[in-house]
Amino acid sequence: MPENKPVHENIILAVILVAVLMAAIDSTIVLLAFPAIVSSLHSNLATIIWVILVYMLISAVATTQFGKVGDIYGRAKIFMAGLVVFTISSFLCGIASTDVLLIAFRAIQGLGGAMIAATSGAIIADTFERHKIGRAFGFTAMAYNVGAILGIVLGGVITTFIGWQYIFFINVPIGIVALILGMKYIVDKQKYAAKLDIPGMVTLAVALSLLLYGGIGYASVGAGIINILMIAAGIILFVIFYFIEKNVESPTMPLDMFNNVVFRNSIFAALLQGLGFLGVVFMVIMYLQGVRGFSPFYASLILIPGYVISGIVAPYMGRVSDKHGARVIATGGIALQIMGVLVYMLLTRTSPIYVVIIGSVIAGIGGAMFWPANSSAVMANAEKHRFGIASGLSRLFSSIGMMGSFIVVFIVAALSIPRSSAFEIFVGTSTITGNLAGGFDTGMRFSFVAMIAILIIAGIISLTRGKENRKEGSIAP
Repeated sequence: MPENKPVHENIILAVILVAVLMAAIDSTIVLLAFPAIVSSLHSNLATIIWVILVYMLISAVATTQFGKVGDIYGRAKIFMAGLVVFTISSFLCGIASTDVLLIAFRAIQGLGGAMIAATSGAIIADTFERHKIGRAFGFTAMAYNVGAILGIVLGGVITTFIGWQYIFFINVPIGIVALILGMKYIVDKQKYAAKLDIPGMVTLAVALSLLLYGGIGYASVGAGIINILMIAAGIILFVIFYFIEKNVESPTMPLDMFNNVVFRNSIFAALLQGLGFLGVVFMVIMYLQGVRGFSPFYASLILIPGYVISGIVAPYMGRVSDKHGARVIATGGIALQIMGVLVYMLLTRTSPIYVVIIGSVIAGIGGAMFWPANSSAVMANAEKHRFGIASGLSRLFSSIGMMGSFIVVFIVAALSIPRSSAFEIFVGTSTITGNLAGGFDTGMRFSFVAMIAILIIAGIISLTRGKENRKEGSIAP
């Protein structure tokens, strides 16, 4: 009934928010449990770091594929299946008895996360009119920030007082609640007849896997022949993928979508924003834990004000982007993130901690401006039968940026300190002393300069995306 539509919209949005919250909690909660997991499973940091990396890798590789599958077979079905896979694999992670099993179950969890991520944006675009989707994406940005905060707080408390296994068990009741509500209220409004592009999907998946795995290997152990060959093979496969997509009837990545300048620039702005800013966060964490000697829990608490402010501001910025388009809001957000990095460049071994807090708040407001505006621009400028592909592409490019940022950070850190030390500092089991601390300070500043350069390019791309029409009934060109 028409009068129930707003109620159902809000319930659907709530389910999406719960799923985003669950994924966001997992993005930070694992960081604080590394030492406990290493000890409990009799493993080592070089192995356990893959608990994070395999999730990021699988999520990046699978999002586009599941976006396309959702367009054909039903976005709601894929979203629900993702909730099931994520919830069950979370339980399996909690009962894993070896490091290999834990990494394997995290890979399965990454598949579930990819199914959720690839379809959640499409479901929002299906549910809300074009002039309302910025507000909806604003709330998803808020949910991510709240989840990140909960991950920090719960990760410290659960690991210290209950046991690391429960950082995964906590997803089970959340996932069950989201699944029950989703099955009742999220339905497929329409499916779109198309064929799966199996050659394209396989080629893209293999190309991404080789590139990202080779890049991670390069960051971890250096430029070995295997890593170089993987990266080269990935680049060659990307070229092959391009020609496959030009010649198939129903491509995995329709190249004509990039003819729309708003869509194209929004996608590449997401890529470069992730590449340019997530590495900054990694570096600040390494500074707090390695140079200042703070515990992972305390170091994460210092960053909470930025998450809180970002979560409060994001829904409002989403509404503003609905009225005025994404260009000014998203570009202004990148400018604020650059300002936040400039504040971080003031850090020394004896800087007051409020410098970090000020930088995180400025950058958090910038993120609250960029993420909902840019995400809504992607979906508002995609055709309805391609909402799943658009959502998957947005997640894909953002994930590639984040993975690339992780790689860049460890390469830069390795210029100043041994790679093994960089991993130990990142997970909070070691600190930097003596001359190494000075070397890390220098390397950190060089990395910040590189990240600012990337963010400037992201800002230029965002600024030149053109105007949008978010009025009700408008159709993306």
